Amino acid sequence: MSNINTTKGPDWTSTEKAIFRFLFIYFILQAIPVSTDFFKTVSGFNWLKVSYGDIFNLSRLSAKFIPGPDNFLNWAIILVIALLGSVLWSRSTYKNVDYDKLYYWLRVVVRYRLAIGIIGYGFIKFFPLQAPFPSISNLNTSYGDFTDWKIFSMSLGITTGYEAFLGGIEILAGLLLFFRQTATIGAIIILIFTGNVFISNLAYQGGEYVYASYLISFALFVLWFDAQRIYKLISLEQPTEPNRFKPFFTVQTQKIRLILKSVIIFFFVFLYGFKTYSGLHNDPYQFPKAGGLAGAAGIYDVSEFKINGQVRPYNPADPIRWKDVVFERWATISIRSNRRVRIDSANYEQLFAQDKDRNYELAGSGGRHYYSYVIDTAHKTLLLENKNVHYKTERLTLSYSRPDTSTIVLSGINEKRDTIHVVLNRIDKKYPLKMSRRKALKL
Repeated sequence: MSNINTTKGPDWTSTEKAIFRFLFIYFILQAIPVSTDFFKTVSGFNWLKVSYGDIFNLSRLSAKFIPGPDNFLNWAIILVIALLGSVLWSRSTYKNVDYDKLYYWLRVVVRYRLAIGIIGYGFIKFFPLQAPFPSISNLNTSYGDFTDWKIFSMSLGITTGYEAFLGGIEILAGLLLFFRQTATIGAIIILIFTGNVFISNLAYQGGEYVYASYLISFALFVLWFDAQRIYKLISLEQPTEPNRFKPFFTVQTQKIRLILKSVIIFFFVFLYGFKTYSGLHNDPYQFPKAGGLAGAAGIYDVSEFKINGQVRPYNPADPIRWKDVVFERWATISIRSNRRVRIDSANYEQLFAQDKDRNYELAGSGGRHYYSYVIDTAHKTLLLENKNVHYKTERLTLSYSRPDTSTIVLSGINEKRDTIHVVLNRIDKKYPLKMSRRKALKL
């Protein structure tokens, strides 16, 4: 399965060879997910029923030596390895290999890795999953209780058409990268688009600026192939000769190349796109999948609150008495009180299969405590568990009754093992965001 070069590019200088050896090792290490996360992700696959979350998590993998969120320290480690490797390479018998051929294959690896990475984010925007419409709890949280990044995400979530447009741009750029003739155009689109993502992450204190930098660095490498010729042709208005290096493939090699390319495009475009579309309608990943108490979704005023048998009158400064309670359509209850909330600051993209791990509704949000719950219909009991990573040991056991369609009565044990009795009355609240904003509103 060898290939033969039909043409030969210009001779490489010693300096160019030295730089290339470093970049070759660096980008290969960056492109291949040398990380324990790789084995964790792949081992969690159900290959008979692959989900869009599985494919996204695979597309999101990058080299990682330090556990946790992406970190530039991982880049520093790779830089050191690449520098040492390039020095050893320069002193080995392989220092005079065919650099044109290596450059071609390195660009193929970088192109495909960049395409997979950008398409991974493209589909969860095109089918608006990444930034969903704000939950009832979010709509009833004070603006000042949100982090900058949560405000940005919710702002994107209320403009689903714009979010889908952004996803379409990412998908288009990724598709262009799969083909050598259009790769430079795809790289230019990514530099403009992902450059904006990088700046917005810095401005809104997001957690994706490292990964955005990762994609930008790959796009710069892809663009560099034609950058000098573009500058000479457009800026200097001088005749420009195209890069004429073109590999020749044997019939067998050509078949293998087309099969691999078809498999990659099918898996990361067609299958992933179908799975993401299905996920939008059946299992949006940001919110839990389990249904909540039937017919209870809405916001409730706390008309009566007793603790250990003692009535607790309304006091906005009271850290114990509840102010209002939200039942979501899914199995989440959020409680607003004057009790301090230590914010879960997770702000980088994570797709979780289990409801207990899905924290988007509370991430970057203060003012309310969020609880997942399990319904025991036989005993009419709700078993609540605080979803915030900082309050994982908090649990409440509450029996419930529903005297009428707008009232819920909760009684039981709170997180401090005190007995509580709470009467909730549904508030018939209208949200302008859910109504037409092009006509006069009647509230």
